[in-house]
Amino acid sequence: MKRLLSLLLLLAALPAWAVVNVFATVPEWGALAEQIGGDNVKVFTATTGLQDPHRIQARPSLITRARAADLLIATGAELEIGWLPLVQRESGNPRIQSGQPGYFEATSVVTLLEKPARLDRADGDVHAAGNPHIQTDPRNFLLVGDALAQRLAAIDPANAAAYAANAQQFASRWRAAIVRWEQQAVLLKGVPILVQHRAFPYLSQWLGLREVDSLEAKAGMEPTSGRLAEMLARQHMQPAKMVLRPAYQYDTPSRWLAERTRIAAVVLPFTVGGTPEAKDLFSLFDDTINRLLQGLKIP
Repeated sequence: MKRLLSLLLLLAALPAWAVVNVFATVPEWGALAEQIGGDNVKVFTATTGLQDPHRIQARPSLITRARAADLLIATGAELEIGWLPLVQRESGNPRIQSGQPGYFEATSVVTLLEKPARLDRADGDVHAAGNPHIQTDPRNFLLVGDALAQRLAAIDPANAAAYAANAQQFASRWRAAIVRWEQQAVLLKGVPILVQHRAFPYLSQWLGLREVDSLEAKAGMEPTSGRLAEMLARQHMQPAKMVLRPAYQYDTPSRWLAERTRIAAVVLPFTVGGTPEAKDLFSLFDDTINRLLQGLKIP
């Protein structure tokens, strides 16, 4: 009888042990994994909203987390190429190696923009597959969420129905939110903007913003004083209404230009946690739209 009781107690404890350990490289995919996975996943996010996802150190703590992961969710398209391959290799975890079921790239299910016509390091930090910053268009989360639910079901078949139901519920709420955001943002259509870094092509495509130029002459390279002077002169010929930067970037170039041209310097959260208001996926886009609309009112 005691042995039977012990066995029953052991079985009762199994669901807690069977939780899928998810290693997400950036906050948006960690937040999405929580939406789709629910109680069946335990999510660790390797970076914060105030870190540049291109330039992360492969710290021992990240390697330790990766060693225990059942599923690794990355953006892909070379966003994490400077650190993630080292984390994968040093983890010694066969489940999360590229090409395995436990490795998932969000960009693999999205049509990428800005695919380069040529590959030359002289052009700066160019991503061969295209621009990886797909998270600035909420419509991409529908594609990634559906694919993520299928991947979770593949590695955890026992909870496949729960993942499918969570994905369906999320998609229903998300589509309604997209309609609301688009209605709120109607005044942004056609508005000319400058960007500090080429981080917003998906956002611009979604809302109809007209990107005039980037403060970075070459992708990923800090704008020089000469480049900023060039942008200042160009503003008289092709005036923009605001200059955007992601929250993780330093503000000096965009603030310098905004002060001299009297346009708004708008910092966008870019991902969950990028601003105090962007606490989850829904408030991420609430805050993004609000900040863009405020930019229209300045000065």
